[in-house]
Amino acid sequence: MQPNHSSSPSRWAQGLAYGGLIPFVGLALAMGFLAPLHRALAASALLGYSATIASFLGAIHWGLTMRDASSPKDGMLAWGVMPSLMAWVALLLPTASGLLLVAALLWVCFAVDRAVYPRFGIRAWLPMRRLLTVVASLCCVAAAVQLTAVAR
Repeated sequence: MQPNHSSSPSRWAQGLAYGGLIPFVGLALAMGFLAPLHRALAASALLGYSATIASFLGAIHWGLTMRDASSPKDGMLAWGVMPSLMAWVALLLPTASGLLLVAALLWVCFAVDRAVYPRFGIRAWLPMRRLLTVVASLCCVAAAVQLTAVAR
């Protein structure tokens, strides 16, 4: 049974989603203007926020499975915990490496969503997801590059 949710995200959903980019963009930009000690703190905050978002992206798959529990979706449940585990690993790494791992993880999450969303009738959410992934991952990479440049 496939739920009928083929409409595009509402303006409210779009506003919340794009608003979620504020910490990504704000912290990545702030790093260019901060003293080294504060730059490290901003990068750490960005890594923590990025890890939280990656965990959220995995949790969506649990929510989709719970909406339609009529057929077993063990793979969806297993995938749903992977972003959290990988984000946790990213938090254990040096900040620049963690940011790069999360940037890659955001793209893996998007690739999985591209395969899964159409099966649940929510393909219309993918363009927004792609833009969010582009901006968030670029911010993570930019912050990692800034940390690495400072370390040299």
